[in-house]
Amino acid sequence: MSRPLRIGTRASALAQAQARWAATALAAVWTDGPVTLVPVTTAGDRLSQEDPAGPVPPGRGWFVGALEEALLAGEVDVCVHSAKDLPPQIPDGLVLAAFPVRADPRDALVAPGVANLEGLAEGAVVATGSPRRALQLRGLRPDLEVRPLRGNVDTRLLRVNQGAFAGAVLAAAGLTRLGRQGVIAEVFAPERMVPAAGQGALALEVRHADAQVVEAARRIDDPSIAFAVLAERAVLSALGGGCQAPAGALATPAQAAGRAMLRAVVCGARSGRVARAVVEMPRPPRWPDRAAMCGAAAELAALAVEALRGEGAQALLAEGGVGAEHGGARAGSGVVDG
Repeated sequence: MSRPLRIGTRASALAQAQARWAATALAAVWTDGPVTLVPVTTAGDRLSQEDPAGPVPPGRGWFVGALEEALLAGEVDVCVHSAKDLPPQIPDGLVLAAFPVRADPRDALVAPGVANLEGLAEGAVVATGSPRRALQLRGLRPDLEVRPLRGNVDTRLLRVNQGAFAGAVLAAAGLTRLGRQGVIAEVFAPERMVPAAGQGALALEVRHADAQVVEAARRIDDPSIAFAVLAERAVLSALGGGCQAPAGALATPAQAAGRAMLRAVVCGARSGRVARAVVEMPRPPRWPDRAAMCGAAAELAALAVEALRGEGAQALLAEGGVGAEHGGARAGSGVVDG
């Protein structure tokens, strides 16, 4: 019997581009029927249209909750997410089955007429919807005025081009996937601005009990990317911060001499103080199975969490009221189970 594979995705241009990539990859391994896209409008999409400059309310993955509801209800079989948008915990009954590709994970400055952040005039207004980016920006350039801005990539670029802001900070991956990399003035080295956990990576979420779909997703998974993203997400989970917390993490799965590295940061929303950690551990050429890879990711994350707590990270998260946030109701343990 033919069975179509239904991929749920947000309707934005970036989400559609990511979903089309996943659909092409899955079509190569799914032989039971057609692979189709099912657009799902999220609360975050509606809010961004109504108030692009407003704050992001707390709660269950503002841009992923509706997708997960559709998945749990059996309306779609796979959800394609930007991994950075996923809260550290996922709902019971769902699993992150694959992390198949990762573009440049770094943050990027879009600022017409300048070559880098240092080229902006004193007191210039720079936009970002991310507390993590805003606080790290203030550390790099305390004189800048940082204002909130949401909306899809083209909306934010339009506001900059219209002169509402001297610049904006966005994910380099999103700009690249939409063919907008030409507008980038500077890509921030992780030493200067640590990106969000999972930034640049795609995550495929499926129902745990749907073994057929889990297996198809696993066939396009990249274990090295999965290792890195799961380690980054485990840092946020252990600290109790969600995807809107002023915290970031970036793992490099294959350092010289067979070592993996994880860089993490937590910022204080009121104090402006920053806790940083850079940790390493041995990394084998390959893992014997997925369980071993997940265990290694958890081990690397634990090293970073210990170092961050030693720098007062828990108190810094509490400044923003997110020190105990775990992504909302129905949260399962899907942090390092892959």
